[in-house]
Amino acid sequence: MIDKTRTITCEHLIGFSPDATARARRIEIADGVVMSVGGTSGGPVDRLLALPVLVNAHDHGRAVRTSSVGAFGKPLESWLHYGALFPSVDPYLASVVALSNSALGGAGVVMMHYTRAQGFTDLPTEVAEVARAARDVGVRTGFAVSMRDRNPLVYGASEPVLSALPAAARAEIEGRFLSRSPLQPKDQIALVDAVAEAAAGPDFNVQYGPNGVQWCSNALLEGIAEASQRTGRRVHMHLLETRYQRAWLDANYPDGGVRFLDKIGLLSPRLTLAHCVWARPDELELLAERGVTIVTNSSSNLHLRSGVAPAGKMLGCGCRLALGIDGRALDDDDDALREMRLTHLLHAGTGFTTAASQAQILQSAVGLGRLSVTNRDDGGAIVHGAPADLLLLDWAALEDDRLRDDLDPVDLLFSRATSRHIAEVIVAGRTIVRDRQVLGVDLPAARAEVLSQMRAGMPAGASLATALPALDQAIAVHMEREFGCS
Repeated sequence: MIDKTRTITCEHLIGFSPDATARARRIEIADGVVMSVGGTSGGPVDRLLALPVLVNAHDHGRAVRTSSVGAFGKPLESWLHYGALFPSVDPYLASVVALSNSALGGAGVVMMHYTRAQGFTDLPTEVAEVARAARDVGVRTGFAVSMRDRNPLVYGASEPVLSALPAAARAEIEGRFLSRSPLQPKDQIALVDAVAEAAAGPDFNVQYGPNGVQWCSNALLEGIAEASQRTGRRVHMHLLETRYQRAWLDANYPDGGVRFLDKIGLLSPRLTLAHCVWARPDELELLAERGVTIVTNSSSNLHLRSGVAPAGKMLGCGCRLALGIDGRALDDDDDALREMRLTHLLHAGTGFTTAASQAQILQSAVGLGRLSVTNRDDGGAIVHGAPADLLLLDWAALEDDRLRDDLDPVDLLFSRATSRHIAEVIVAGRTIVRDRQVLGVDLPAARAEVLSQMRAGMPAGASLATALPALDQAIAVHMEREFGCS
């Protein structure tokens, strides 16, 4: 239930108002909106640091970490296939766990690129259950329907990889990844519309989710571009995550893959691109000119050995930069505060030269991703009339070695804040997390049931688990032979 009215006092406020960082603030909330922000007239205040809730602008809604099925340390092109080891589980419970984990990490606005359906029902019915989970947890959610129709195994023909496998492994891989024909582009677009009809709501924004240029035919990408222009529906897509994708794109689009996307009308403020690790300066300039949002995923890129995205250059040329966790934060968790700090440390600059300031990274974490997730350019600030989406940190715990009274709270936020400092997460005026507990659902019970269902289903993937090491080796040889030049 939303608290109709509430007064919050805090020792420090980072609010992105004209007085962006202030001491001893009083925040009035009514009907899910910030009604006023002002001083406390010298009265007592709670030992809290208040800031806008964080945005996880690119994720996949996984309930269990992929390292649990042996995928740790794999480059993306091998890691992707390990997801097939996860058994199907109840979609509502899986989404409760995934979205609760995001909320516990400080994110009240979450993008879910749904690249693995559970498959017990038709997709619109399944996504309606995901939307119900999002409502119960209380996070604002963007939902991108996975769309792909080429390159199911590697970038290009599968046969060179299959021919390098032992017979039993080949049969297993063919059966798992090559046995089903994709839907035609028009049918995939119609499916997104059906999902939106079944599940979309004010805080559950359904989007087109092409997996990436290397996984989508030109016809599918052109159809998505036309449909987005016609309907206004947003598009959420991966781009240039690895050096192998860079090489493949250059080989298949001699005039430039990013310029091809521009030519067909896909580059627009409705588009969000995850990663762009290997994007070139001229491509970044074009993306900035078109108003595209880029989501950088620092920890995920490090875990998957994809590289470090040129976030400083992105900011320097005016790109809209947001932050995402992509299911792989630094400690293999969903700590959005630690992810924000890592991103700043990676891109702050060297010596006395600043490439990305704290203010820029903070705005990327709380503001610039909201539009790409919700399709509403609101929030990201604690000011009159803004949505009451607040993250409250325990200031006493954050400065537990207090030596000075004049320290900048932003400095402490970036130097040491993690999810353990979260006192409360508020979305639309509703407290969804307090004292490390998700209030709208029984997370321990949901997680226990998801793990029980997964453990019961794991034996069915034993033959795939046996085949994957040979596939890893074959993919490594193929990728370096075909696309290994960096």
